[in-house]
Amino acid sequence: MTEFQDKTVVVTGVAGALGQSVADAFHREGARVVGVDILEVDADFKTLICDLIDFEKTKETVAKIGQIDVLANIAGGFTMGDTVATTSDDTWDFMMNLNVRTVLNMTRAVVPVMQSSRGGKIVNIGARNGMRGVGNMAAYSASKSAVIRLTESLAEELKHDNINVNCILPSIIDTPRNRQDMPKADFSSWVSPAAMARVVLFLASSAADPIHGAALPVEGLA
Repeated sequence: MTEFQDKTVVVTGVAGALGQSVADAFHREGARVVGVDILEVDADFKTLICDLIDFEKTKETVAKIGQIDVLANIAGGFTMGDTVATTSDDTWDFMMNLNVRTVLNMTRAVVPVMQSSRGGKIVNIGARNGMRGVGNMAAYSASKSAVIRLTESLAEELKHDNINVNCILPSIIDTPRNRQDMPKADFSSWVSPAAMARVVLFLASSAADPIHGAALPVEGLA
């Protein structure tokens, strides 16, 4: 029996490669996994459809789950190509909604649940590019930087409630979409979703109890 046995773990973005890997890893550890995504997902665990950009719908979804021990905010995405001067409102809003508002809404809905049970773990996904602005991907870099700052603020606010909040900073994750977008890259230098999932499990475990507000680089060889 593992420490996740019968614990309730909510994983957002479960339709994506990383979300699926994280959910599957918790499921193998005996957790009661609830996957959340805007898309319908066929899985060996419970899944719920929700537009996480809509706070009211997010609250309604969280209310259906009940007790929540771990929240893995995996939902997110990437876009690049625009300079700062040519970034459209649509691109900026898309990145901020997908990468920041989803985290904000799930956090606002889940934190009261964790506070009522006096404990929990929250793991967010930032990015290496959230630590420093990169040309032609300002909206993405800014959105991931916001996730890091949210993580730090939440950790400071919640650590005395026995709630750990930390985030992971991947470089490039080895997903089919990334291989398609960067076909000439050295895929062996990238981080696999399974390896990322193991880091998420660590931050959700009791071994990470003393860690609050960390932004942990997970870069492989990239």
